[in-house]
Amino acid sequence: MALWDAYATGKRKTAVARVWLRPGSGEITVNGKPADDYFRREALRLYLRQPFALTESATTYDIRASVCGGGESSQAAAVRHGISKAIVSFNDETRGVLKKAGCLTRDPRKKERKKPGQKGARARFQFSKR
Repeated sequence: MALWDAYATGKRKTAVARVWLRPGSGEITVNGKPADDYFRREALRLYLRQPFALTESATTYDIRASVCGGGESSQAAAVRHGISKAIVSFNDETRGVLKKAGCLTRDPRKKERKKPGQKGARARFQFSKR
């Protein structure tokens, strides 16, 4: 058996997470810190653990994630996406449950770029008739 049994990449906006999964006690490490220390908001911690709640495998796997780019929420979503993909690559029977919950779908929304001659992505400068 390999050192880490499953690997997956999760993405959201500009955040990219590399996730390694192996059988263990349920320990989640993000960028060398425990997930509870890395993600300060409780909502993000719950969001991160959603794939485990859906597959009823909270204490089955150890997770090591390396995430960069984006903000805190975006990073949590990228890690969640990576965890979901890693669980499916480890155990294919969980695919239906995770797919139905939307955990395997990459959220493609990104910030729209500012257009030339405009105030922002969609906002224009105020029109003056005279």
